[in-house]
Amino acid sequence: MEVDKYMHFQIHKWVCYAIGYVFITSGIMKLVNHDFIGIFINLGIPFPEFTLYVIAMIEVACGMLIAAGMYIKHATPPLIIIMLGALFLTKLPILANGGFLTFAFEARLDIVMLILLVIVWKNLRLK
Repeated sequence: MEVDKYMHFQIHKWVCYAIGYVFITSGIMKLVNHDFIGIFINLGIPFPEFTLYVIAMIEVACGMLIAAGMYIKHATPPLIIIMLGALFLTKLPILANGGFLTFAFEARLDIVMLILLVIVWKNLRLK
């Protein structure tokens, strides 16, 4: 039984590292790559530049917290909302225009991250 708890802890820790890595790098890229401003403008989001910086800072901050294993139950909901927004705004139009396989390919990371975030969040809520 003790081995199961240790394995569970190790898996949880590595999943948190992976989540943190993805969001830290994504947030930093949004801050340093100016192409993202054009993407946000084309999405029709109000105040696209401000929104981009807020999302980037949330991704970096929450990614760091999750990777460090700190305040995970508070850091996951903002990232879940960001992932839902990314799927809705950027991937669903692909489903409508490009078909299911194109959508599945383009949305693969978004869907995997959303699933991992929900698993980590629900796992903490059950403790």
